[in-house]
Amino acid sequence: MVWVQDKESDVIIIGGGLGGTAAALAAAKSGQRVILTEETDWLGGQLTSQAVPPDEHRWIEESGSTASYREFRSRVRDYYKRNYPLTEAAAQDPLLNPGNGWVSRLAHEPKVALAVLHEMLAPYINTGRIEVLYHTVPVRAETDGDVIVSVTVLQQESGAEIRLRGAYYLDATECGDLLPLAGAEHVSGAESRRETGEPHALEEADPLDMQSITHVAAVDYVPGGDFTIERPRDYEHWLRYVPSFSTYPILSWYASDAADTTKLKQFTMFQNDQGIVSLWDYRRIVDPSIWSEPLNEGEVTLLNWALNDYYAGPLIGVSPEERKMHLEGARQLTLSLVYWLQTEAPRLEGGQGYPGVRLRGDVLGTADGLAKAPYIRESRRICGLYTITEFDVSQELRGGKGLKRYEDSVGVGSYHLDLHPTTVTQRTFYIPNHPYEIPLGALIPVRIRNLLPACKNISMTQIANGCYRLHPTEWNIGEAAGVLASYAVKHALSPREVQESAAHRKAYQQQLLDRGVQLHWTEEELQK
Repeated sequence: MVWVQDKESDVIIIGGGLGGTAAALAAAKSGQRVILTEETDWLGGQLTSQAVPPDEHRWIEESGSTASYREFRSRVRDYYKRNYPLTEAAAQDPLLNPGNGWVSRLAHEPKVALAVLHEMLAPYINTGRIEVLYHTVPVRAETDGDVIVSVTVLQQESGAEIRLRGAYYLDATECGDLLPLAGAEHVSGAESRRETGEPHALEEADPLDMQSITHVAAVDYVPGGDFTIERPRDYEHWLRYVPSFSTYPILSWYASDAADTTKLKQFTMFQNDQGIVSLWDYRRIVDPSIWSEPLNEGEVTLLNWALNDYYAGPLIGVSPEERKMHLEGARQLTLSLVYWLQTEAPRLEGGQGYPGVRLRGDVLGTADGLAKAPYIRESRRICGLYTITEFDVSQELRGGKGLKRYEDSVGVGSYHLDLHPTTVTQRTFYIPNHPYEIPLGALIPVRIRNLLPACKNISMTQIANGCYRLHPTEWNIGEAAGVLASYAVKHALSPREVQESAAHRKAYQQQLLDRGVQLHWTEEELQK
């Protein structure tokens, strides 16, 4: 271990995923100096290093997110129109979907998202208001009573440790790694029905029962080609593995039906005239049909399917050795999926395998074709002044009351309660929900005065996390946390004092409104 130096700033943000990036941008725009750490060499988390195009709601083009998030989306489209040879129709399309993937209105390449985020951050990074420390993870936190005094981070490439000091510390790590280091009260995994009253909660709490992770891969398809990879180490295991909710192996064309997760649904590789849903264009991010000249050999899609959801074990609450095992297990499952597609996947027209499936590491900035980091759906979550539960969002539980409104709302979002198979019980469900708001109370820890969550680690239950974890909401949470930290610095207040003072809370909310953060859904929007 090499000691380098102490670093000081107004706001310390640990984790450079989507929430952390939005928080840094918001705090810097509000006049604060920011240090932002990132475990990989790409900022942006879900959108970039994890290779997951935006999962969004039906209002997203006009409302239901912050102005800066919509600016990001507009900049992505503009990037393609400025830099790619597009057909006239694509160049004139205000709702351009670069990959024409059907799960997202903006299926695009991770490298484009990275370029756009760099453009948005450029004025602040180039002038030193934001300093980014790559390949950096938190290892220790020093506290004095209810206050964090410093956070020590490790630069993994050099082995150097740096002690970071600031007025406020934001946890935007994918697993809520700062929370236990700082001794912050938090929960993980599944709560019990006795604790929350939620109909879909477990009878007994299980902190190790967490949503599956997915290690995404990028592939294209070259008819007549053969790019078969070496047989993965764990292929035989996954070829025989049958989830508890299925009668088919995980490597098959059958998976849970989102419309009714108690049933299975058949899928296939490519579009067809038999009415079977194709997965190839599900998360397709490159569609050459929008180009006016050829750029490569064909379409590129991302393997983030039910077939490579990894729920053999959690990353949180286990030993470092077990965590490493599960991270490698998720990689092995995705490589096994690639090998299965190349060699044994049944084809609708008869026969097996698509040897022309080719891993595209160049798309993800890696040598092996897998994303730089796994897509992690569930984090440790703070114990906050208010905890969001299934009762806040479920259409069935809300009944005729409609969406739940909060006087202290700091943003809005919408997504179904989408719980992927979990690591212990393997339960999975997809519950219709109302559009929701984000209460400030869910961002305020019960005790630590200068700590804020900035991504999917706010105070909510595992079930509520099923809808609050998606891209626009994570961005909104990060932006709200960045503005809150700035407001607290300027007024020498703790976030809890902002929450408890009607005057300060309204002044803070007005700052959000001035930035284009939508605090409430309107009835007119919901009727569209």
